[in-house]
Amino acid sequence: MEGNQLAILYNTPLLAALFGIIFAQIVKIPIHYFLNGKLDWKLMTSTGGMPSSHSAAVTSLTTAIAYEEGLGSPLFVIIMFDATGIRYQAGQQALVINQMRVDFQTFVQEAKGWQQKDGQQKIQELKTLLGHKPSEVFAGALTGILISVVIYTFIV
Repeated sequence: MEGNQLAILYNTPLLAALFGIIFAQIVKIPIHYFLNGKLDWKLMTSTGGMPSSHSAAVTSLTTAIAYEEGLGSPLFVIIMFDATGIRYQAGQQALVINQMRVDFQTFVQEAKGWQQKDGQQKIQELKTLLGHKPSEVFAGALTGILISVVIYTFIV
């Protein structure tokens, strides 16, 4: 039983994907500093940003699967759909929902004659950085591919 429990430590595609996430999240900090001159440690745990850690994870995973299963594997083809499609659309929906919230609040204030008070809480907007720009997905994908190539060339 113990051997089966430790088998996860030898799952190279999984480990490559996890390393892709960790590496991409860490490298966001110096990239942001280089581009904006500000050190922001919160980027390590936030969604969005350059490079996409999600894209790094899935491309690292798919590249590792390509090494182990071959390019003909259906697993190799379908994983990237999530990074470029579903997460981008979720970010777009968040933008629309945020605008609807602002519009609704304006309507309610005008309809009932409410006056804005000092210190009124700001609307907490949904996270629009959930999705990624194509350049962030591309950088994440390139990061993930390079991580798996390095792992399978020099480690495995």
